Amino acid sequence: MNKRQKLIPLNKLNLTDRFLFEEVMEDPLAHQEALGIILGRDVPLLTQNEAEKELRISPEARSVRLDIFSMDEDRAVYNTEMQKQRRADLSRRSRYYQSLVDISLLEPGIPDYSRLNESYLIMITPFDLFGCGKYRYTFRAVCEEEPGCVLEDGATRIFLNTRGTNDDEVSQELAEFLHYVEHTTDEAAEHAGSERIRRIHDRVRKVRNSEEVGVKYMQAWEEKYYEKEEARREGLQEGFQEGLQKGLQKGLQKGLKDLVKKKLERGKSVEEIADALEENEDMILELIKELEV
Repeated sequence: MNKRQKLIPLNKLNLTDRFLFEEVMEDPLAHQEALGIILGRDVPLLTQNEAEKELRISPEARSVRLDIFSMDEDRAVYNTEMQKQRRADLSRRSRYYQSLVDISLLEPGIPDYSRLNESYLIMITPFDLFGCGKYRYTFRAVCEEEPGCVLEDGATRIFLNTRGTNDDEVSQELAEFLHYVEHTTDEAAEHAGSERIRRIHDRVRKVRNSEEVGVKYMQAWEEKYYEKEEARREGLQEGFQEGLQKGLQKGLQKGLKDLVKKKLERGKSVEEIADALEENEDMILELIKELEV
């Protein structure tokens, strides 16, 4: 087996690994605890919690799959995403996610946009997307000419960086939680002074000790592994065929050159050579130029 595909045991995964994150946060109480830490306030009991919720506006449009989608008692919606890999398009991706969430919230024919829910898109990353050393970056639309004038459209986007350095600007609980997300261990949970982090860790332990989840994890890993293997084999096959084709073309080209050279040595004209080889005269002229180089 390819060492690069080595299976990481379920009990060694951190919450930065999407599988563990989704299994843990699919539990409304665990997600509620996390949202309470992130937003710095109690979040009402969630009435909806979906993992891998798919949104698509039409069969032709690009769909998105949300990691965790929730709704609280006040109808505010929360889309919480784990993004382990750095990508250049994350800011614009968050915009697209936000737009699809908004479209999904209003039923066709409703003319009153004030009924659009408050929404929070939260993206957790083990890297600093904006390079300012912050644990949390919160974005709401503000007026350039009057920064104190906020566009009250109800949309908030939050990017969390597990490697922030501004401990004096955020709550100790948030800093501890983000450290715990990247280092999801018994020691990190015990070291944290937050009861909410400990309750989240209780859910983590249940997931890790679940035989059913263990089987699901193995199946998900095997499916991904075989998909990659199939893609690799197809790539190799395509590369082989492409190389074979290029080699064949190269061989034919060399053969034509040799024939043209022999016929030139016999005093044949370009027209005669083209006729004999059943090629157009432009091609023969190109080969003659290459022979002269």
